[in-house]
Amino acid sequence: MSTNATASSSYNLKIVLLGEGCVGKTSIVLRYVEDKFNNKHISTLQASFLTKKITLGDKRIQLNIWDTAGQERFHALGPIYYRASNGAILVYDITDQDSFQKVKNWVKELKKMLGSDIVITIVGNKTDLEKDRTVKIEEAQSYAQAVGATFFETSAKLNEGIEELFQELTSLMIQHTDVKEAKASTLKRNNSVRSSNRLIVDDSDDNSAETNPTSGSRCCSTG
Repeated sequence: MSTNATASSSYNLKIVLLGEGCVGKTSIVLRYVEDKFNNKHISTLQASFLTKKITLGDKRIQLNIWDTAGQERFHALGPIYYRASNGAILVYDITDQDSFQKVKNWVKELKKMLGSDIVITIVGNKTDLEKDRTVKIEEAQSYAQAVGATFFETSAKLNEGIEELFQELTSLMIQHTDVKEAKASTLKRNNSVRSSNRLIVDDSDDNSAETNPTSGSRCCSTG
């Protein structure tokens, strides 16, 4: 889905959530969009889609949020959902070191496929299970900074950090979109200027030889 920023400051932005199964991606989305939390784990099959309309300052934004399945067999479907995304939320479980390592794989894949065209946020979920933590916050923060991503820790269960996460990501996506559109506009304007400044050759004097034979006569030697 494309992004459009119009004169009325209206934005249509796509977010994709990626990460292992059971890290709480669906819980994060449901808490943000519907302010609900289900203690029972429900596996996402392939992907689910939710929307939310918000206002930031004088900007109206529609967020189109894709929650993808975490099971390994669905990994190959990732490109279908993160293609054309403006932002990605990469979620891990702070009590599961392996889920954090898998986030690193997603970062590499996104940067390889989309480069700087996507805003990445890394999220450590389940801070309500602090006593079982295996991923140190300093380790995750350092990694996020190294790859140019923002970092949050959240608890979908306790509704901690969720609103801040989406608000910060949305602000960054808007900034990124505005910069891209400004560059595109400048490039278009420069191309237009270059086109208008091209040298136009006036060949209206081609027949001058007929009126002034001495000035237009040439002979080519074949020897």
